[in-house]
Amino acid sequence: MFAVIKTGGKQYRVAKDDVIVVEKLEGKAGSKVTFSDVLMSGDGKTVKVGKDLSGFTVTGTLVDTKKGDKVSVFKKRRRNTYRRHAGHRQIESHVKITALGGSKE
Repeated sequence: MFAVIKTGGKQYRVAKDDVIVVEKLEGKAGSKVTFSDVLMSGDGKTVKVGKDLSGFTVTGTLVDTKKGDKVSVFKKRRRNTYRRHAGHRQIESHVKITALGGSKE
């Protein structure tokens, strides 16, 4: 069984025991996370979308929250001795999916 969830402005296809990397989530390692914004679910034979998913949730456990890889931003204008360099490391959370289905609490 799989589901498509939406969190942090992005969509993720998840199944039980998957570990996904999402935008920063509040909470400490080991805390329970519930995703109620489920867009689609399926089991290989049937697919449910929209109102068929009312009450469907995806539950996971927060494994870790840490900084991701560095993204380097470099701006340059030729022949003008203009150079700017900036780096950014986004904070991301690792979530292990423990259950699909269930009801909204």
